[in-house]
Amino acid sequence: MKKLQYERPVITRLNTGVTNKFGTKTAFTPVTHVDGNEVKTLIANYGSPLFVISEQTIRKTFKDANRAFTTRYPKVQFAWSYKTNYINAVCNVFHQEGSWAEVVSGFEYHKALNNDVPGSKIIFNGPDKTEADLRLAIENNSLIHIDHLDELYLIKELAVEMNKKPRVAIRVNMDTGVYPIWDRFGFNYENGQAWDAINKIMLNDKMELVGLHSHIGTFMLSPNAYGIAASKLSDLALGIKKKYKKNIQYLDLGGGFASKNTLKGSYLQGVDTSPTFDQYAEAISTAILNAGFLEEELPLLILESGRSLIDEAGSLLGSVISNKRLSDGRRATIMDFGVNILFTSFWYDHKISPAQDFSQYTEDAVLYGPLCMNIDVIRENITLPPLKRDDHVVVHTVGAYNMTQWMQFIAMRPAVVMIDMDEKPHIIRRRETLSTIESVEMMPEYLKKFKL
Repeated sequence: MKKLQYERPVITRLNTGVTNKFGTKTAFTPVTHVDGNEVKTLIANYGSPLFVISEQTIRKTFKDANRAFTTRYPKVQFAWSYKTNYINAVCNVFHQEGSWAEVVSGFEYHKALNNDVPGSKIIFNGPDKTEADLRLAIENNSLIHIDHLDELYLIKELAVEMNKKPRVAIRVNMDTGVYPIWDRFGFNYENGQAWDAINKIMLNDKMELVGLHSHIGTFMLSPNAYGIAASKLSDLALGIKKKYKKNIQYLDLGGGFASKNTLKGSYLQGVDTSPTFDQYAEAISTAILNAGFLEEELPLLILESGRSLIDEAGSLLGSVISNKRLSDGRRATIMDFGVNILFTSFWYDHKISPAQDFSQYTEDAVLYGPLCMNIDVIRENITLPPLKRDDHVVVHTVGAYNMTQWMQFIAMRPAVVMIDMDEKPHIIRRRETLSTIESVEMMPEYLKKFKL
């Protein structure tokens, strides 16, 4: 038997960090791999920082959501929210799973068409649809969700000019018990605006009213609010049936379901407070099924979930630039990514894991990004093992909005990699270069020469 190597006994200092209701935490688990790929290797191959999308997680999350609704309601259709993450490879994973496209701009509408989504399965939302956008949507028989009266009147004019009958819905805002009410978009339920818009559509007969739509808020933690919204949309649909003998084909409950992220200021972690898909599905389906529709006239239920379907599939890999002590004695760690590419750090306390082994010593620290601006703070307070230069970290649950709201302020945007079902990485967006940025710039002749 081989003699074991002698190791002298040591006393290890344990820093427990901030105490919470569940006790203290002195141990962390390093995240060295993402879907079977070593973090160190991914960074070596594609650079740091680096966004990584897990196709496995997307498909699993979608199937969980779809199961939650289809087991409770007979007619369900998801529509992928392009604004949440409109990288084409991401969109096409959802389209392969059966999702339609939900867009809020002409730019996104063209992306959906270029991804070969049939025009009839594109839902066009948002308050800023240009005349050209509406012409294209009408030509492609898309579902146009009307946001305001000016848009309604323009669609009427285009319908006459183009000799077509567009398929439309109206967006309805309402009091669901969650405040402030999102009454900026659409027509209000309580004060009669919604019925005013419905009457204008039905009595003019230039458009076909096929649906009713609501989007009551973002990161909604109350499933009951969706039940109230579904009840009020159902009431409108049944009222239209009674007044105009017209069956509404679908109710669109929008998106806004919470992911497992933790909102800033929350006492508990998001994984403990965010409702499940089953809870949202139970509230919505029960409200519609109990509303009074005949079985053969039940409307299609459309869901435009974005954040809850993609957030957990996204990770951001990054590296430590340096450490320093602030004037008050706190440890400050500077990373190579900041709010320019992690915009959601303004409202989430993202979970961040070291990507290599470490000792059990921990310390409270501030995580800063690399930008020359004082608001570039990734985490205002986080308990981590001390990280040294060139160490790596994994920021979790970043798939939603960061790759659509990012900017090339000071630093250019990084590459995005998708790891497929067989754990093979694929570049789905190249890292930006100076030529990427300057390709849209023009230099007037008189500014080309100067002498310093």
